Amino acid sequence: MAGTVDPLQALSAALAVPPDSKEQADLLATLRESLESYPGPIPILCKTLIKTVSGAGDSLLKRWVLELLQFAICRSTLSLEVRTDLASQSLETLSALLYDSNQYTVKLVTQCFATVYPLLFRMLCTNRHLRQQWDILSQCKTRILEFVWSPNASSGVKFAAVKFMQRVVLVQTRGIADPRLQNKNDPNLAMCPGDHPFIPVAALESEAFKLLEGIITLLYTSQNPDILSAILNSWASLVKLRPGQLVQIVVSALTNWTPNALTGLPASSVKSVEKAVRILMIHLSRSPPCAQYASQISEALAVQGARMDRASADEKARKAALAEANRKRPPSISQEAPPDAKRMKTEHDAATSAAFLANFDFTSLPSTLITDLIVANLEAFAESDLVALAQTYRQSRVATAPASTPPPSVPTGPAAAKPTAAPAAEAPQSTAESIKAVKEEPMDPLQMDIDEEEMEYEPDKLNMELSGADQEGREDEEMEVSGTEEIDLQLADFKLPSPKDLSEDERDSLIQVSLTRIREGALDLGVNQELAGSADWTKSSAPEMWMLLLVRMVTRLALPNSDSDSEDAASKDDAEDASQELDLFSRQDRLRRRLCDYIMADFSGRIRLAITWMNEEWYNDQIRESADWRPNYDIWLNQIVAAYQTHMDAKDKAFARFLLDIPSVPGDVLGLLRDLCLEPDRMQAGFTSLREFVLQRPALRTDAMNVLLELTTHPEKVTRGAAIITVKRWVPDVQPMDGMVREFAVQMLRRLQIRRKPVEVHVNGEPRDENMEDGQLPPEDILHTPYLPEEIELPAKKSQILQHLELMFALTVKVPEFLDEIFAAYGQMEVTVQETIQDLITPLIQSLGSTHGKLLTLMRTFPPGAETLALRVLNIFTERGRPSPQLVSLVKGLITERDLDARFLIPIIAEMDKADIVRHLPRIVSILNGTPDMKNLVRSVFGAIVTTPPETFGTVTSNLPRVRQSELLTPAELMVLLHESEKEIGLKSAIEAIGICFSMTDVFRSEILAVVMQQIVDQPILPTLFLRTVIQAVTTYKSLVGFVSTTLLSRLITKKIWTNGPLWEGFIRCAKIIAPASFGALLQLPKDQLRDLVERQPSLKSGLREYVMKKAGNKAQKAGYLDFLGDDGTPQTPVMAELPA
Repeated sequence: MAGTVDPLQALSAALAVPPDSKEQADLLATLRESLESYPGPIPILCKTLIKTVSGAGDSLLKRWVLELLQFAICRSTLSLEVRTDLASQSLETLSALLYDSNQYTVKLVTQCFATVYPLLFRMLCTNRHLRQQWDILSQCKTRILEFVWSPNASSGVKFAAVKFMQRVVLVQTRGIADPRLQNKNDPNLAMCPGDHPFIPVAALESEAFKLLEGIITLLYTSQNPDILSAILNSWASLVKLRPGQLVQIVVSALTNWTPNALTGLPASSVKSVEKAVRILMIHLSRSPPCAQYASQISEALAVQGARMDRASADEKARKAALAEANRKRPPSISQEAPPDAKRMKTEHDAATSAAFLANFDFTSLPSTLITDLIVANLEAFAESDLVALAQTYRQSRVATAPASTPPPSVPTGPAAAKPTAAPAAEAPQSTAESIKAVKEEPMDPLQMDIDEEEMEYEPDKLNMELSGADQEGREDEEMEVSGTEEIDLQLADFKLPSPKDLSEDERDSLIQVSLTRIREGALDLGVNQELAGSADWTKSSAPEMWMLLLVRMVTRLALPNSDSDSEDAASKDDAEDASQELDLFSRQDRLRRRLCDYIMADFSGRIRLAITWMNEEWYNDQIRESADWRPNYDIWLNQIVAAYQTHMDAKDKAFARFLLDIPSVPGDVLGLLRDLCLEPDRMQAGFTSLREFVLQRPALRTDAMNVLLELTTHPEKVTRGAAIITVKRWVPDVQPMDGMVREFAVQMLRRLQIRRKPVEVHVNGEPRDENMEDGQLPPEDILHTPYLPEEIELPAKKSQILQHLELMFALTVKVPEFLDEIFAAYGQMEVTVQETIQDLITPLIQSLGSTHGKLLTLMRTFPPGAETLALRVLNIFTERGRPSPQLVSLVKGLITERDLDARFLIPIIAEMDKADIVRHLPRIVSILNGTPDMKNLVRSVFGAIVTTPPETFGTVTSNLPRVRQSELLTPAELMVLLHESEKEIGLKSAIEAIGICFSMTDVFRSEILAVVMQQIVDQPILPTLFLRTVIQAVTTYKSLVGFVSTTLLSRLITKKIWTNGPLWEGFIRCAKIIAPASFGALLQLPKDQLRDLVERQPSLKSGLREYVMKKAGNKAQKAGYLDFLGDDGTPQTPVMAELPA
């Protein structure tokens, strides 16, 4: 096999044999075949061999190397980088070969450069150090462009040069500017930076437009149809790849083109170019870039069509005139020409051939070959010559036709005694001449043309004219006698013999042979009709006529005559009639089975026969609506469908075409199409057929549409997605399918609403469901599909809810008004269904975007009950980026106008200024309820609105660059705000929020807490939670004990903390926790408050007593403290109590 050839070994073997020999050609061909299958070694071989062909003479090896290089660069499956490297390494050699003396070599190299130029241009755009390669490439471009206008260049070289020039135009114009959307297979000026050191972008762009002008000039002036076709064939991709710059130029050039430059060329060449121009203009009129020029292109197409019609009429007139001139040319012209040696030789050969053919037995040839020979000889004559020959023959036949002579009879009466004179003597002579004429030109009756004149031919009238007027009376009598005798010879009682009774096997064999002969004859006639053209007056092809004949032979069978009036028929036994009918139907079924097997052997190629058969079967069933007739249409349609289903592939379009053209589609066929849609490998055929039914079969539209819509709820994602794509194309512009799809989607949405058990009450004498709300469908009107349960399973499953809503979500992208339906129905759904929808709607909202007008309007006006869905939409907007100012303003307005959940503020809180943050933050904190989700939510808010202080705690920086530092809260400001708003927030939620702050240890460090406590203690009214926060601070950070014992407690004593019961309790607990550090501050308390403190915390008594005893001072003061401190002898052990909840 070619794929297992070792490239180096095969190349060595080719080089070892004599150069340019057949053996070397075979070896190189085998190697080339192997390399095309496995192109990996090509770069190594080409880089090695390409240097050996430069300057060498023409040889088989040189051509092979260049062809291999062209294949590798232009057509192989090598990667883009490998082909670019190969082009770069071969550039100098290819440049030198452009000056080769062999035109074939120059053509190959020029074809290579059509791909080399874009490859190297793309590489040089990013490589700023290969100026030498750019210079060589530019020189090659100049050389190749010279071939376009050179009169000495061969047509092959010029053809390749024109293609290269058009490729240069593509490269040297600008494509898509966005680098993310650029196609690496379409190098263009947009890839080249403007400051490139050696690629002049502006000059190249100017050159491209000049080259395009040159191409247009060629289009208007060239007389070479091949070059014109090459230009036109490339302009479709030119418009597609450069829709912005070159469309107007191309359209203008095409619409103004006329074939003036093609004057003198054959009409077929001019027509070919006209067709190429027309096809291109039609293609452009259907492409989006040329939409604005559609009217201009339409006018040009109309003008061109009229021009082509005139040219066609002129050509027909010219051919007719030439044929007429040939027919009227006198034969003496050819006879007067002096015979030359060539003419004599031809005549001799003709005589020899005639002598040979005279002895040839034509009966040994097949009939089809003889028919072909006759047709071929007839085609050798011009139409006018055939008409003249036919007229001449008819005239000679009438002039020489013999008189109709009656059969001889015995004369009776007086007429027998009267001999005929001159006319009687002339009769034998006339008869002899007629016989002689017939013998000289024997005619085959089957080949004689019967026209209207011959149909009116009357032998009696001709006899009267030949016999003369004086014989009129006698001829009348003879003709009467002759007529009477002829009538007697007509054998009026003759009856055809009865047909031979054949056995069943013989009948089947005979039918099989007949069907085979009809099929083969249809093929032969089809070929002949294609050769003859389509001018037949029947407007039906021979295969179609034979198909119709074949089908009717199978379908139009006569039933046994059960209504006969004869006594014998009436007395037949019923069992015998039933047997005959059964035999007839069995024979009929065998015929149909044979036809069905023949069709199924090549269904795609015989689909027209299948369609014709089904139409005939349907019509036959309609016209035979009797009790004895068994309908066949449904039976054999199911046979065809079932047989074809077994080997149908995914991309088969023949099946859809067959179903589309048959007269009736039973319901079980629609069921089959539904089953096909469920098979991943054949679903395309099923969906294609159903789609065509909807579009082109109005009678089946509803049924087919119901199948498609039901499939949009299928549990399999692949099937469901294919069905949604199929029906989505009709929304919103195609009616009535648009309305059907919309209604179904709304019905699926309503299935998710809560359906309460009906409680029937009577209102004004009419029963009514008491639980049914306005706009809600009664249970019996809820739409069901085979793929959905009767009732929604709760708690809701994501896959089941997606079956209901995926069609609605897909349509909402095209019809945003469906958002109203979704939000309106959302409030009437069960909670788990709502939660599932919040998850499923994410891709839809992301595709619409936060600036979608309809969505923003709905966010402002959403109905009651849809708050959680609106909140989910808001969260989706802010998950991947900042909310837009428009969205922030909308939510702030909603908070002001409607009493919404505080969670609406969370996504936009970081975009507010400080005043708004301070105003709305307590409402956000109030949502804390002890659950981890709420804690994480509030923690994220704190992280978004609080700056992280530096280690030095001297400046304020932001961890959120999207908000200005002045609009953020410092940690101290947040903690103070939580204490000041404790009543608005609620003590329990405030305690939870302060605990969240303490958990953010990287933000709320000890120095931050010291600042917070200092700021709060300076306030005139202390918050209830202040001492709790102090206790939590000294418990978290032991370094704060000194600050609290020396500064904070003393400040609290001066503020008469004991006057506030909860704060006084917190003071006592704090003093106990930080004891003995708090003893110094406690001694600043009035004695009554100190006594109260000791009574509430007896464990502090011994420690205070020891502290007083050790402290130097006034003995009277000490005695006063010891008076209520006592001496119980109990040692004092400070205990760090747990914080109260």
